[in-house]
Amino acid sequence: MKVAKDYLNTPRTIKSDSNLADVLKKIIDEKKSRLLITDNGKINGLVTEKDLGFFLLTDDSERKLDEIPLSEIAVKIISVDEKTRLDECAGIMLKNGIGSLVVTSNNEVVGILTKTDLVRYFSKTHSGEKIVGEYMSPYYAWKYSDTPLYEVVLKMINEKISRVIIRNHDETPVGIVTFRDLFKLALTLGEQDDVLDNTDPVISVIFPRKGFISNSGFGGSTKIDEIMNADIISVDYDDDLTKTGKLLLDKNINGVGVLSGHGNIIGILSKTDIVKALAFLK
Repeated sequence: MKVAKDYLNTPRTIKSDSNLADVLKKIIDEKKSRLLITDNGKINGLVTEKDLGFFLLTDDSERKLDEIPLSEIAVKIISVDEKTRLDECAGIMLKNGIGSLVVTSNNEVVGILTKTDLVRYFSKTHSGEKIVGEYMSPYYAWKYSDTPLYEVVLKMINEKISRVIIRNHDETPVGIVTFRDLFKLALTLGEQDDVLDNTDPVISVIFPRKGFISNSGFGGSTKIDEIMNADIISVDYDDDLTKTGKLLLDKNINGVGVLSGHGNIIGILSKTDIVKALAFLK
């Protein structure tokens, strides 16, 4: 069994006295989904794209992003020694409901280990051992294609979920909306000149974000089928779990639909489900 130091990555950092505009710019510029927070050179916290996204969609203050301190969305880090087995790392992630661990050596931070790294390890080393159906989540959230955008966003926020399957009224799945899709859409709207005349388009994202959860604004006038992704990537119930892991990595996505023998979506398989498989390996 490999250990944490075999799959760790060099962390990207941001100073603790930064604001949310700084965080957003760094996440976009460096194409990273999480940043470690430093205070006087010491790592003392973490901020993720998802934490930032939920904040953007739920905060109802009138503050601009450069007025909001990073500390409002920072979370504590959980660390493991670099010699910790990867199955143990998987168990720690699941127990704490997190997607990454800080890796240390002699109490000094040497890297970060993410769910994606664990999926990469599992996919390389456990071919033919498990099938998708053993670890998929049989529940999946869904909405009809003519549902207003704000209802879908509120469902994601209230249920703390990352994706919603979209159906037509024949009950046929026709698309998917992910939290990352909404995050990117918020950024796109924030850069439009007619939203706000602002010299820094990153900061202007604060204004359209309110419209996402308003039935009288953008979120009410837009139907979910206008922004959904019509390409639902799916796998079969009996597929090898490592094959699906490689698909997630190749497509840079976090989850896929699971099809029954009749071609119906019967669940979702996410990176977290593969982490479960690793944690419970005998």
